[in-house]
Amino acid sequence: MEFAKSLSGHDKGQYYLVVKEEEEFLFLVNGTTRPLEKAKKKNKKHVQLIKKLPEEIMPMAEEELSNLRIKKIMKDYEKLINQSEEER
Repeated sequence: MEFAKSLSGHDKGQYYLVVKEEEEFLFLVNGTTRPLEKAKKKNKKHVQLIKKLPEEIMPMAEEELSNLRIKKIMKDYEKLINQSEEER
C-alpha cells in the first residue's frame, strides 16, 4: 500500500491512498470526496509517493478496503503527520 500527496492542482497538499497504477497515472482515493467508486486519475509527476508509513497505520491498511476504512486510515495518517510536525 502506498500513500501519495498531491503536489499540484486544486487538491494540492491533499493526501490520498493509491489504489491502482497505470503507466504514467495513479488512481487515488481518500474515502470522502474521492471514494473507491470514483478514484481520481492523476499524473505521477503531480504527486509525491509516500513509501514509509507509520507503524500504527500498517495493520489497518492490510484489512479489506472500504470507503469507511479508507476515511479512517487517512484521518489517522494526517493526525500522525500533524503530531510529528508539532514535535519538530
